[in-house]
Amino acid sequence: MDRRKFVTLGGVALAAGQWGMPAWAQQQGVYRIGSLNPITGSGSPYGTGMLKAIQFGAAEINDDGGAGGMKFEVYAEDSQTSPQAAVLGAKKLIGVDKVKAMLGVWSSGESLAVIPITNEANMILMNTAGAPALSVPPANAKHLSFRFQATNERFGRAFAQIAKRQGFKRPATMAFNNASGIGNTEGFRKAWEAMGGKVVANVVYEPNQPTYRSEVAQILRANPDVIVTGSYLADTTLLLRAWYETGQPVHWIIPGWAGGPPLIKALGPKVTDGIISVESISNEGAPTYKSFVERFFKKTGLHAQDNVYATMAYDEVILLGLAVQAVGPNASGEALAAKIHEIGNSGGTEISRFAEGKKLIAAGKRVSYIGASSRLDFDKYNDVTPDFSASFAEHGEFVRKYIVKI
Repeated sequence: MDRRKFVTLGGVALAAGQWGMPAWAQQQGVYRIGSLNPITGSGSPYGTGMLKAIQFGAAEINDDGGAGGMKFEVYAEDSQTSPQAAVLGAKKLIGVDKVKAMLGVWSSGESLAVIPITNEANMILMNTAGAPALSVPPANAKHLSFRFQATNERFGRAFAQIAKRQGFKRPATMAFNNASGIGNTEGFRKAWEAMGGKVVANVVYEPNQPTYRSEVAQILRANPDVIVTGSYLADTTLLLRAWYETGQPVHWIIPGWAGGPPLIKALGPKVTDGIISVESISNEGAPTYKSFVERFFKKTGLHAQDNVYATMAYDEVILLGLAVQAVGPNASGEALAAKIHEIGNSGGTEISRFAEGKKLIAAGKRVSYIGASSRLDFDKYNDVTPDFSASFAEHGEFVRKYIVKI
């Protein structure tokens, strides 16, 4: 049995067994949802938590009597953090498993590869990718895609605020050659230049190289005081190792998906101390967040506060459930998307649990779901704007120093 098959069967088994499906629910109709997560590859530190959060949210919906008269059933595929594997997984979920929505798609490369398929199926796509191209046509021409992570452009704005606050004067950028990496550094460049600054060097590198010594040497020749990156964990590890070997002092600002405990574990504190990791943060003061973190730990033993993407994945399934409750399980993709947008914005009675929303919707009330990952408040592109943390590596661990609002 290969890894993909194992994950698929595991998702079904968990949906029907471990998660305590009530016996009466077995008699209901089934609303099938696809969970396309990076169980392997660069996104693997987050993918299993995302899958479990989606299963957890589906179980919560089912425990509360289902949505729109249907129980939610999760079918899972491993995207392998690969656009090619994500496409195969999406086609299998749609063509074989007959899912009605796709959740948990992690990276920009995967999301951009999958969105033509979900659009063709007139299906909701919920992702945590950052590429600006996902906001606009042709990718999101139908407005069926919802993003629960900040765009790369918004990450870039947060990078620029932090660089200014830390007093840097000569920033340079290094980006992985894909929509996400370049989106990050371009977002930084635009924001930095809008503040009157200048980027002294810009290097875009190709992935999957055994070393990036030449690219690091190229950017260091500009004598920057900080290097801002748009990279994943694997290439960030190689970049920092190559830089450390040069002995040239410089600071680094890196995205949180590359800068976390696995990076310090790979390189040690001598290399990583002083690095600034920037990540969007969950809606930590909200009742939704506190409730989810506690219940998720009791059920799975996982700390949701260590995986911001698990919190996003939980919001995805709860918001979808509320929309299905409101418009019914047979609604068109357009009608479902319109209701998701409405419930994910202010103007209704604020709720933090599926059961609260279901009761109010049955009474004919408008509801606004305040997410665990952010307030949501989708803009016209179905994008969100969370807050960001600036965490500094100190003595072998990242310590949050302050929060940035953009």
